[in-house]
Amino acid sequence: MIELRSDTFTLPTPAMMRAMNEARLGDDVYGEDPTVLELEERAAELLGKQAGLLLPSGTMANLVSIMTHAPRGSKMLVGAESDIYIYEAAGATVCAGVMYEPVPNQDDGRLLLSDLRRGFPDDPDDEQFALPSLICLENTQNRCGGVVLPQTYLKEVWEFAHEHEVAVHLDGARVFNAATALRLPVSEIAQYADSVQFCLSKGLGAPIGSMVVGTAEFITEARRARKMLGGGMRQAGLIAAAGLVALDDLHRLQDDHANALRLAEGLAGIDGIDVDPGAVQTNIVMFRVSDPRFTWQTFVEAAGQHGLALAELGHGRLRAVTHNGVTEADIDRALSIVRRVLADGREH
Repeated sequence: MIELRSDTFTLPTPAMMRAMNEARLGDDVYGEDPTVLELEERAAELLGKQAGLLLPSGTMANLVSIMTHAPRGSKMLVGAESDIYIYEAAGATVCAGVMYEPVPNQDDGRLLLSDLRRGFPDDPDDEQFALPSLICLENTQNRCGGVVLPQTYLKEVWEFAHEHEVAVHLDGARVFNAATALRLPVSEIAQYADSVQFCLSKGLGAPIGSMVVGTAEFITEARRARKMLGGGMRQAGLIAAAGLVALDDLHRLQDDHANALRLAEGLAGIDGIDVDPGAVQTNIVMFRVSDPRFTWQTFVEAAGQHGLALAELGHGRLRAVTHNGVTEADIDRALSIVRRVLADGREH
């Protein structure tokens, strides 16, 4: 099976497996796992922050960050197409008492400053209104096609947020993809956020885990929130060891981006598929099946029967995500499967 549903399907590399087997371990809840401490220090250094924290998942990492930044009864401004708003089980409201205010995402992933401004009441002393305490951005923006937010835009939001005395949290699940696309150190992106979450278990290829980085004071409070949510782990160096290997192999993300573009350009030449290769910036390709004989459901089913796994990601669009373990040859085979499915033209 050629797996293009998500980069979460990556499997640990042999180097990761060796590192996990040889990892030095301790009790991380006591702050005594040396491999976790090394990973947290490394992550903070890479992103230009004071401290880092290992968590089991990106969902928990975002929730811990929200709980640390935002007091109960406040609200956060978040993209209407963001993973935090759509895919994370309303955790901010259920667990933290923080209200979501969705802001429209532009096609390029941005939240317009004019739209963000509407989230602030004209009279901040009016007790009827929940007051904003946090702005959440996502980079790369998943449902907008893995697009990269411009540096100039991140700086504008940062300045706007601090002018209004609210924090900025960056859901950077794929922020290293953004840095690769921009050919910048990831710290250049992270400088415009008070906290950043990134996933070890997506394009970086580790089996488990996400990191949050920020100030030392922020991470101290985030550690308490992690414990409250049940995210305190013991000999977590087993996880951290794979994460350290992943952070030593960031250059390979270029291969994922090249394969995504190869896929998009190939799809563009197939009748019955609508795709814009020019919109592909990282490792995500969004496309539609325009052949009237298929719905997206029947197309996905037919492709799966021929050995190609795809998934829908909102508004009837299909998403293909390249990652470690998907080769150039796999991309060519995937294109052949798409051609075969459309040539057969059967309803399923």
